[in-house]
Amino acid sequence: MPMSKRAVAEFFGTFWLVFGGCGAAVLAAGVPSVGIGYAGVALAFGLTVLTMAYAIGHISGCHLNPAITVGLVVGKRFPASDLLAYVIAQVAGGIAAAGVLFVIASGNIGFDIHNGFALNGYGDHSPNGYSLLAGFVSEVVLTAFFLIVIMGATDERAPKGFAPIAVGLCLTLIHLVGIPVTNLSVNPARSTGPAVFAGGWALQQLWMFWVAPLIGGAIGAGTYHALFGGKGKVQAALEKDVRAPQAVS
Repeated sequence: MPMSKRAVAEFFGTFWLVFGGCGAAVLAAGVPSVGIGYAGVALAFGLTVLTMAYAIGHISGCHLNPAITVGLVVGKRFPASDLLAYVIAQVAGGIAAAGVLFVIASGNIGFDIHNGFALNGYGDHSPNGYSLLAGFVSEVVLTAFFLIVIMGATDERAPKGFAPIAVGLCLTLIHLVGIPVTNLSVNPARSTGPAVFAGGWALQQLWMFWVAPLIGGAIGAGTYHALFGGKGKVQAALEKDVRAPQAVS
């Protein structure tokens, strides 16, 4: 599949993740009478990944997250040469989704972008006042286990066809744990989109929501590869493409 098509798929997939997940938080979670709450937002994020995995997984692998792409490079599942194009597409998709969401949300007279735009934060800007250290550790640990699940679910030895379900449910679970701490990122593209429009403290704290997930992704995928080995669908497909011309010749 040409890189141009894979990058476009990552753009649309990340758009859907940010618009669906953050949109649920911004538009539906805070309505007292019918609000969906933390559980509803967590499920929304999980459903975005589940639906997009079936929609574009066969095109780009459905990373939708720079931490996943970096982790798959570390875990020997994805070529480093394709890393930058994926990350650019993911960040662009996240920013575009946040832009559309801002237009919709700002149509409400009571909208406050600094207190109602699904921003990730720590300290005074944590949903429940958690410190920088608590936020950093939670983002590293939750991203690491997210990558372990992704690596395992997409291992060629795993049951076929169920990976999107496992990955979507895992994202739901880690949101249930992490939303009270940082509003949960585990995804630099998801954090960057809303922060670009909010500015101020959201941009000042954005560094943590790049550094921690990238570290966690590398640890999780590297740990799985070191302990359990195995090849995933992306790696196996690339090796097949390499072997095919040799077999013909």
